[in-house]
Amino acid sequence: MFTRACVVALPQRLIEVAGVKKQRVLFFASAAVALGLTGSASPAGDWLTDYQKAQQQAKNSNKLLLVNFTGSDWCGFCIRLDQEVFSKSEFKDYADKNLVLLEIDFPRPGGPRWKAQSAQLKKQNQELASKYQVFGFPTIMVLNSEGKLVGALGYMEGGPGPFIAELEKLHKS
Repeated sequence: MFTRACVVALPQRLIEVAGVKKQRVLFFASAAVALGLTGSASPAGDWLTDYQKAQQQAKNSNKLLLVNFTGSDWCGFCIRLDQEVFSKSEFKDYADKNLVLLEIDFPRPGGPRWKAQSAQLKKQNQELASKYQVFGFPTIMVLNSEGKLVGALGYMEGGPGPFIAELEKLHKS
């Protein structure tokens, strides 16, 4: 989030201070922004976006379905949750064995991620947020293989260990 703002401000300063040609600065700024977008808060691992497919996969594999309601490109705690938990190998290893991962994203309206979402995906995400009464981000819903709510989580400090411990409690209940 802050990286993109700095990158956008940087070319203006370069134009004023270094006298670099605008086209060259705009090209490099565009490339830097594109790299920043691909490296921002997109959960690592094999996250699905289609609820029906994710539910079917959870049922077939007899795993829990972890549903991540996120504002991936604007929500500070969503970004931290991705950086501190979801992108870590400890969580990825646990998820591979125990979870089906579903991302329900509500990116910044008008932004690149929002524009990339189909109308059908936006509708699905809105319906799921209403169904599970999600009013803030991040909200993590954990469903069993039959689609029933097992529990809900949010951001917590401490990295993957405490998060996995909470998932284990839900798995045993």
